[in-house]
Amino acid sequence: APRQRGRSRPCPGLRTRLPVLRWLPRYSLAWLQLDLIAGLTVGLTVVPQALAYAEVAGLPLQYGLYSSFMGCFVYCFLGTAKDVTLGPTAIMSLLVSSYAFHEPVYAILLAFLSGCIQLAMGLLHLGFLLDFISCPVIKGFTSAASITISFNQIKNILGLQGIPRQFFLQVYETLRRTGETRAGDAILGLACLAALAGLRAMKSRLPRAAHAEPLAARVSYLIVWTAATARNALVVLFAGLVAYSFQVMGSQPLTLTGSIPQGLPAFRLPCFSMAAPNGTIPFRSMVEDMGVGLAVVPLMGLLETIAIAKAFASQNDYRIDPNQELLAMGFANVLGSFVSSYPITGSFGRTAVNAQSGVCTPAGGLVTGALVLLSLAYLTSFFYYIPKAALAAVIISAVVPMFDAGIFRTLWRVKRLDLVPLCVTFLLCFWEVQYGIVAGVLVSGILLLYSIARPPIKVSEGDVLLVQPGSSLHFPAIECLRDTVCSRALAVSPPRSVILDCCHISSIDYTVVAGLAELLQELRKHGLSLAFCSLQDPVLQVLLSADLEGFQHFPSREEAERCGGAEPGGSGAAPFTSTTESLLLPA
Repeated sequence: APRQRGRSRPCPGLRTRLPVLRWLPRYSLAWLQLDLIAGLTVGLTVVPQALAYAEVAGLPLQYGLYSSFMGCFVYCFLGTAKDVTLGPTAIMSLLVSSYAFHEPVYAILLAFLSGCIQLAMGLLHLGFLLDFISCPVIKGFTSAASITISFNQIKNILGLQGIPRQFFLQVYETLRRTGETRAGDAILGLACLAALAGLRAMKSRLPRAAHAEPLAARVSYLIVWTAATARNALVVLFAGLVAYSFQVMGSQPLTLTGSIPQGLPAFRLPCFSMAAPNGTIPFRSMVEDMGVGLAVVPLMGLLETIAIAKAFASQNDYRIDPNQELLAMGFANVLGSFVSSYPITGSFGRTAVNAQSGVCTPAGGLVTGALVLLSLAYLTSFFYYIPKAALAAVIISAVVPMFDAGIFRTLWRVKRLDLVPLCVTFLLCFWEVQYGIVAGVLVSGILLLYSIARPPIKVSEGDVLLVQPGSSLHFPAIECLRDTVCSRALAVSPPRSVILDCCHISSIDYTVVAGLAELLQELRKHGLSLAFCSLQDPVLQVLLSADLEGFQHFPSREEAERCGGAEPGGSGAAPFTSTTESLLLPA
């Protein structure tokens, strides 16, 4: 039969690696209109935030804009979530401040190396490593970051100069020098904070206009919604006009941003060495200086992006591919480093704006990126008049909602042990961010290992002893199990045989098998036996392969009781009764 001719489709493997091929063939004019609106709205948000976040990172302000467009372009082709926007964020800027030492060369190299690590994780399907960063650690870090970033901006609200960046020194110096506050900066900063808070509250309480309502009502809704959504741009624009007015009048009570180089960044490889007054710092020394940041920055970037993507995918009823997200993040950071970007990640605030604006595809990011490029090409001369107090208000307004006071109360009610990694991370992040994150992950790991080494073991006593581990057995847990069985089976008179109920055990390792063999021998010395019941197939295969002497197993606990399997040689035993005592050993 002749072959049917039709439109060729991209192969499934290419569609997986280039998600743009999934939606581009179906792209419509209606989608274009919504993507244009969403892209412009996010662009009005990202430009002032980019300038502000560069301040948090301790870099010249133009590097915030350099970091704001490449991620938009790359994610359009490689991302799997229609709502997510990549760019500088408060959390990532704080990490860059800690690991790049306020040097652009370090920050750009950190973006390149972080992207390489993220690419490697995506290609090797290592996204599961993010699962080892627990929710209490994340909440502790973000809550501490909210406080440190906010307090770091108090100096700009008050117009103070020369304040150190270390948190405790910062608090001391700021409080000591409050008498040096510049009235103009303080008044403008507080007014901008009040305006941003009011516009945010207005947006959250704004009822949605229905299509059936009069045109005037719908237009009014659109005006108020646009003003509230683009509040950062409006507040910065207003503050800039105020500063320009003072400049024209010949007096300037405000601290201004100052000159920002005009034009697009050069497309070139990041520098792998840095000139210093006493010589050249080689690549190896730069990597050693960044140290643990080469693990913390890419992991926290991936964690933030994937958490945001999952949240909005669930809210808007679509699925994401976590490993593809790793690749998208990796390519965005690697290519971003070629245009002088520092490390970027998904932004929760801008992603929320994108979703609320009705974005249909990642193509909205192309509009956002184009707006940033236009700002770099033509608008940087206007940024001179933006007061630092206004940018500080934008940052504080963005990070204050990250502080989650309720998590302390929730964990106290749900599981108090989880307060340990939360508090360790929260407190140490005030000293150094890296110490807080690493310590929190270590404490969470210790708690996890402890639960593996000391699994819950339910012991029910009768004529025979029924022992039921509550989870799989791994090598740290075998000593706990042996001690429990021996102390309960041999310490009574007369000693009792044992039935080990394995219904909750899905895997064991060789150390556990060796420990069970020793337990069998020890019980046999006292004329007792150990019978296994409810074994799952993988566990049964391991035990049969080990060829344990005296190994008895039964399909169910009832079968073990009926057959007298807990007696040496299978002699009759009194039926098991669980009414005498039931003890749940603590984990």
